[in-house]
Amino acid sequence: MFLALLVTATDEFVIAGVLPAVADDLEVSVAAAGQLVTVFAVVYAVGAPTLSVVCERFAKRTVLVVGLLLFVLANAAAALAPGYWFLMGARVAAALCAAAVASAAFATAAAGAPDGAQGRYLGVVTAGMTAALFSGVPLGSWLGGAFGWRATFWTIAAVGAVAAAGLLATAPPVPGGAPAPLRERLAPLRNRSVLRLVTVTFLAASGGLLFYTYLGPYTSKVAGGSYGLLSFVLFLVGASGLAGALLSGRAADAWGPQRSLRRVLAGHAIALALAAGLVFSGIGDRYVLAVVIACWAFFAWALTPPVQGSILTAAGPSAGMTAVSLNISGLYLGTGFAAATGGAVVGTLGVAYVPLAAAALMACAFLLSPSVPHAHGLKGKPVAKGYERISDPGKAVGRGGG
Repeated sequence: MFLALLVTATDEFVIAGVLPAVADDLEVSVAAAGQLVTVFAVVYAVGAPTLSVVCERFAKRTVLVVGLLLFVLANAAAALAPGYWFLMGARVAAALCAAAVASAAFATAAAGAPDGAQGRYLGVVTAGMTAALFSGVPLGSWLGGAFGWRATFWTIAAVGAVAAAGLLATAPPVPGGAPAPLRERLAPLRNRSVLRLVTVTFLAASGGLLFYTYLGPYTSKVAGGSYGLLSFVLFLVGASGLAGALLSGRAADAWGPQRSLRRVLAGHAIALALAAGLVFSGIGDRYVLAVVIACWAFFAWALTPPVQGSILTAAGPSAGMTAVSLNISGLYLGTGFAAATGGAVVGTLGVAYVPLAAAALMACAFLLSPSVPHAHGLKGKPVAKGYERISDPGKAVGRGGG
C-alpha cells in the first residue's frame, strides 16, 4: 500500500517536471500542458467520494488490485498518447483510478491492521504520498529529461503493476459493506462528526500548502536566495515530513487519533507562527531557518494518520471508505484554496505575510477539531485509544455507518 500511494501521488505531480517536453512534443503551450496537472487534481477530488460510494460494497483488495491495474493501463495510454486530448483523457482515467485506490488503501490499512497498530499502519500508507514529493517526483522528472517524457509514464505503469501484484498476494481480506440503499451508503455526508473533521482537513491543508507553495520565496526572504539553499530546504521538508507521517501514526496508537490530531494541529500552528516571527525578526541565520522548516514539515505531514483515524472512528467500518474519500476531497480542495489565497496574500501584502496567513488557517483548524476523544469504539464498546479492530470480516459486514 505504501508503494501504491507512492506511485499514484507521483503520477499527479510528476508531469510538472516534464511540462516543456510535453508541450513541445504535442505542439501545445506550456500553460495548456500545465492543465494536465490541474485536471488530475480536480478529477481526483471529485472522483474520490463518488467512486467510494460505488466501491464501498466490494472487497477492499478487489478495489485496490483492479484500481491499480486500470491505473497501469491509463498510464500506458498516456505514454502512447498521439495528441494532447488523448493524453488529457488518459490523465482523467488515471486520476479516477488513483482516487479509488487511495480511499481503499486508507480503509484497508485501518481495518486490516493488528490490534493497537492502526495509526502506525495509516502512517506507513501516508508516508508513501510524502515520499513521492522527494523521491518519486524528482526521479520521474529525471527519467523524462533523460529518456523523454513518455518514459516517465511507462515507469509509473511498471511500478503500479508491481504494487498491484504485491497487494494481490498480501492485502488482508477486508470485505466490503453489505448491500444497502444509496441513502445508507451516503451516511457520512450527513454525519456531523465526519463533516467536521473534513473541514478540519480542508483548513489544515489550506494553511500547510499555502506555506509550502511559497517556500522558495520565503526562504529567499529570510536567508537570501540560492539554488543550493532551496534544494537543501526541499530535501529537509521531505525527510522531516516522512518522519512526521511515520511517527504520528505511532502517536495516534498511543494517545488515540483525536488527541493526537489536536497535538499535531497545535504543533503545526506554532511552527507556522515561528516561521512568521522569523521573517519579521530580521534573523537571517540559515541554521535557524533549517530548524524552523524542519519543525513545520514534521507537523505538516503528520496530519493524515490521526485525521484519517478519527474519521474512520466517527464513520464506522461499513462507511469507512466513503468517509476517507470525503477527507481526501477536503485535502485537494484545500490545495486549490491555498493556491488562490496565497496569490492574494503575496499580491497585496507580500510573501512575508504568507506564514502568518497560514498560521491563522491552522489555528482555525485547531479550534474546530474535536477536543474530547470518542468514549466508545465503532460498535459502542469502550476503547482506550479511540480505535477498534475491524479486520474480522464478520464484524465489518452489515454494520451501519455514522
